[in-house]
Amino acid sequence: MLVFLAVWLVFGALALGPPAFIFLYMRRKSGASWPTKVDFGYKPLISIIIPTYNESGIINYKLANTSKLSYPKDLIELIIVDSNSTDDTAQIVKDFAAKEKSLNVKLSVEKERLGKSHALNHALTHCKGEIVIISDADCFWPSDILEKALPYLADPSVGAIGGPKLLFNSKQTWITRMEEGYLRSANFLRVGESKAGSTVFFEGGFSAFKKEAIEKFDPYGTGSDDCGTIIGVIEKNYRAMLVKEAKFYSSFPATFRGKISIKLRRINQLVRVFAKYLDLLVRGKVKGAKSTVIPNTLLYLVSPIAFAVFLFLSAYLVLSYPLLLLFLLALAIPHVRFYVYQILENNLLLFVSILAVLFGKKFSVWAQPDDRFWLTGENLASYNLI
Repeated sequence: MLVFLAVWLVFGALALGPPAFIFLYMRRKSGASWPTKVDFGYKPLISIIIPTYNESGIINYKLANTSKLSYPKDLIELIIVDSNSTDDTAQIVKDFAAKEKSLNVKLSVEKERLGKSHALNHALTHCKGEIVIISDADCFWPSDILEKALPYLADPSVGAIGGPKLLFNSKQTWITRMEEGYLRSANFLRVGESKAGSTVFFEGGFSAFKKEAIEKFDPYGTGSDDCGTIIGVIEKNYRAMLVKEAKFYSSFPATFRGKISIKLRRINQLVRVFAKYLDLLVRGKVKGAKSTVIPNTLLYLVSPIAFAVFLFLSAYLVLSYPLLLLFLLALAIPHVRFYVYQILENNLLLFVSILAVLFGKKFSVWAQPDDRFWLTGENLASYNLI
């Protein structure tokens, strides 16, 4: 039994050690001051890329939201790259461009749909801005986001910045309430990572890159156009940072099925991202961001496998000593229940995704979420976004 307990403890440490280290270390770092300079006089020429595919239901809202930006219009280049939509998306963009003369709008239509990263790289060849910003069609920015966020890119060491996602429908169901709690915790950790060296996580709603810091989006074909692109930024020894001022709004599926579909696709991509980080670490290609890259690589590639073994051994332990079930009473505490659920869900999804990657399962073409009913003109106007 002593040998069994020793093995149980080893796998428990491998499973829970990396997330515990990340939480405690990044919690301490998040309270530190920014190690980079911020220049609010920094106003570069920017290129905003919005990839679309059959977005006729919301693209007019996205364009109206972009036209509301308070950043100087003569410093904005707006590129809509459409992946050969079968609806009226391209025509809506053309009509908007003809009407909104104060904004430099360009439409580029691909001949066939080859995935989001391919669309972004197609648009990148047409960008003239020194800063390239990516935003999905279903994500919406406050009008002052650029004035607040871009000053962080003035520091020569910073190659990219991202922003935290806020949910329109956070109170809709228990699914969206859980996601809001998860995002709040994740954004807290991402700020800590940014101050420690570099975050390795971005969201598709707002990701801004210095053009000199990237050669292409998702250079290693991970399927993740945001986190996968950070790999190249870090490889060039730039910092990637999440700044709270770059917040943006989006919705989230209200059903468990919708949530799991999005999470599986996202985690599948992240497993590929950290497999590439592992390769780069072995080859000595990661230098300035090791304090965040190494623990997150362990978290995504080692912890899920160790957690599966730990869960199996724990089940055996409980069957042998049923009184251990009394520890489940701790789930009556809301915060304990929340973190236990997140740990279980994330590790199980990661384990499934690792298996999917090993068997060659890849999701590279993005699809629309099935919960967009919140994105109406009235709701967006209530947030002063259009």
